[in-house]
Amino acid sequence: QVQLVESGGGLVQPGGSLRLSCAVSGFRLDYYAIGWFRQAPGKEREGVSSISSDDGSTLYADSVKGRFTSSRDYAKNTVYQQMNGLKPEDTAVYYCAAGLYYGSTLIRDEYDYWGQGTQVTVSS
Repeated sequence: QVQLVESGGGLVQPGGSLRLSCAVSGFRLDYYAIGWFRQAPGKEREGVSSISSDDGSTLYADSVKGRFTSSRDYAKNTVYQQMNGLKPEDTAVYYCAAGLYYGSTLIRDEYDYWGQGTQVTVSS
């Protein structure tokens, strides 16, 4: 049974940092691309970052490039997203997703399995 569980969200001040975790089970991490998406109230779910299944290469949305870093730990079956320099516009529910995709992608339809999401709020 495929399962993805996010954690690490919370309330942080502008300029602060958070690290999100996505613990996966039921599949091999090296077979799936893992993406991070976010959805703010009244907005479409958007791709934030992706880490590829093969060589671990990463892809980032322009809005987070240079501030967010995605990584994976095979031993722990966990993918992380380190988020630095957080801004109020980063406030959203963050989801991790897994897709049987060769490479990395921010296209929602390429992902087959989704976690339940974790809230990130950036506010003073």
